[in-house]
Amino acid sequence: MSLQKLRVIAVIKQPTEVIQINFETLDGARLNYLAGQFITLVFQVNGKEQRRSYSFCSSPAIDEPISIAVKLVENGEISRFMHHQLTVGDIVEIAEPNGMFVYDVEKETKRTVFLFGAGVGITPLFSILKTGLLSEIHSKIILVYSSRSADDTLFLEEIAAWQVSYPDRLTVIHLFSNSKNLMRARLNGFLINQLVKENMAFDKKDALFYICGPYDYMDVCKITLLGAGFKLNQVKKEVFVAPEDELDEDDATEKVVDKNTYSVILHFRGNEHHLSVPWPKRILEVALANKINLPYSCSGGVCSTCTATCIAGGVRMDYNEVLTDDEVENGRVLVCTGHPTENGTTITWG
Repeated sequence: MSLQKLRVIAVIKQPTEVIQINFETLDGARLNYLAGQFITLVFQVNGKEQRRSYSFCSSPAIDEPISIAVKLVENGEISRFMHHQLTVGDIVEIAEPNGMFVYDVEKETKRTVFLFGAGVGITPLFSILKTGLLSEIHSKIILVYSSRSADDTLFLEEIAAWQVSYPDRLTVIHLFSNSKNLMRARLNGFLINQLVKENMAFDKKDALFYICGPYDYMDVCKITLLGAGFKLNQVKKEVFVAPEDELDEDDATEKVVDKNTYSVILHFRGNEHHLSVPWPKRILEVALANKINLPYSCSGGVCSTCTATCIAGGVRMDYNEVLTDDEVENGRVLVCTGHPTENGTTITWG
């Protein structure tokens, strides 16, 4: 997986222990990416490669710096480094932009686009907001943004400026958890239905929903929207981190764990690689140990960078937050969380 380099041109403090980092390419060329995608930064820490993915808050539709937002994570080695040591002029290696949480521009379309975001989840939504307004003519954007207070709201002034520029096409609804109006303090199913009904400008079947925030927040949004009759392909969500493993007592006592070692064949970039993958190692882990430079980013089943196709045998994934049931049925797998289930399991990229 080839890497390229970016130069840091600004580090801007934002509320709630978040920094915005602006980059430029070394040769001045534009970086090709889509609204809603993420970028993977690659670091060498104590001789070991570490990768972290961050969504773009910049828009490819504007001539503006490449930008991401990074929240300080408690005990997070890389986020601490970026907050406390990364400076203007530093060179950072990146993997190519990726992600399935993308906004497909349709210039002439008439549709209502709802963006539900909480906290730092605004990052990819801000990219989508700008892109939709600039690249389309008729679409209406509804941003529903949850945060603790106005002072804790990321991009507050920037979003307000966009609202002034596009008063007929952009509606911004802030929900502050410290509000005395409890009906407008936190997002819930009733409020979601109300906001959707009040702001649906075009045909319901053409509406799109993009959701990014904590797991419970996204689950409430998705369940409510599906219950209201919207189709699964109208609702997209972006996951930043994988949830903590939860112990299910029934699962722990009844599930038989396959601890066998299986042979795996990888077809990657014109080469055939034969591996032996023992339990509990995952396919990606063994491939990297054998110097097979497969594409990957999150290593947790939430970003889709490592997606491949299983054409023989089988793969069991510990976690999958990005592939649909139909994609899995058609052989799509995430090798970062995948274990082979039989000998001769064959996986391709293409």
